[in-house]
Amino acid sequence: MSFTNRRRFALAATALAFAATGFSTSTWADDAWPSRPIRMVVGYPAGSSPDVQARLLAEPLSRALGQPVVVENRPGASSNIGADMIAKATDGHTIGVIGNGPLTSSKFLYAKLPYDPSTDFAPIALIGAAPLVWVTAKSPTEHTPAQTIAQLRADGDKQTYGSVGAGSGGHLGMELLKQALGINPLHVPFNGGPAILNGIVGGHIQMTLLPASTVSPLVQAGKLDAIAVTSAKRTPLAPTLPAMEDIGVKGLNIEVWNAVMAPATMPAAHQARLSSELSKILLSRDMQQKLLVQGWRVDDPSAKSLKARIASDTAVYRDIITRNKIKID
Repeated sequence: MSFTNRRRFALAATALAFAATGFSTSTWADDAWPSRPIRMVVGYPAGSSPDVQARLLAEPLSRALGQPVVVENRPGASSNIGADMIAKATDGHTIGVIGNGPLTSSKFLYAKLPYDPSTDFAPIALIGAAPLVWVTAKSPTEHTPAQTIAQLRADGDKQTYGSVGAGSGGHLGMELLKQALGINPLHVPFNGGPAILNGIVGGHIQMTLLPASTVSPLVQAGKLDAIAVTSAKRTPLAPTLPAMEDIGVKGLNIEVWNAVMAPATMPAAHQARLSSELSKILLSRDMQQKLLVQGWRVDDPSAKSLKARIASDTAVYRDIITRNKIKID
């Protein structure tokens, strides 16, 4: 055998060895990734829940990848500015934290979006989810959820509810709740959760849907009544409250959640590595406890689970937005 033939034989044998162990030459080359710092874009201001989550994840993800993970806040346009930056990034080192709105409902609320949620993103990891709490003005007498619902049905459109604006989680969630329960309180937009709560305590509106961490102080102080959480099952975030199924609503699961997404153009091997590392981080007891303190429950963080969550929530929000002709200019 000539030298040239021996060399060809050796190269072929090496390639077969890699194939037998499940590696490819592209996977082998990908061991060098990431080759520089990872940029984690957050389309929300500093101190917001997505920002806090991003900063909790940045340090352990940096250790896992061997490169710094730099959080970059790009708030504005209901987080669509940040989402667009993530979708259009081509450097191979940009990911981001995005809330459920831009991924599920924004395409039906806005006449024009600079990105397409269904094609421009790759799901990486579901960080955490949280139901909203249905709270009402404090009643002078004790009411069961069934009695509250019966009264609302009898009142028709005489009562009102507050949200932080058209298309928000509280607005869409209450419209879903209205449809499920056959009630009809009217929508009143407010500038932020504290303003909504002041409106209820002051007697200007009667109810709202807000996160447990926002309403708990006033509920514990006896200034609001908490009726139920909007998840299908009970939650450790508000363990004393009934869930939707407990008050007779089947199949309704209204939750807010945040996720790590990448541009759809990121190579699949890099997506898989990010998803694997983030899943390990999120399933650690330490990270679950940190997120629980912030008001978030960790479920299955995998990319597969996140993809399914996006699809199911998109279908739900598409229906309620179309049915009620909700639009944001």
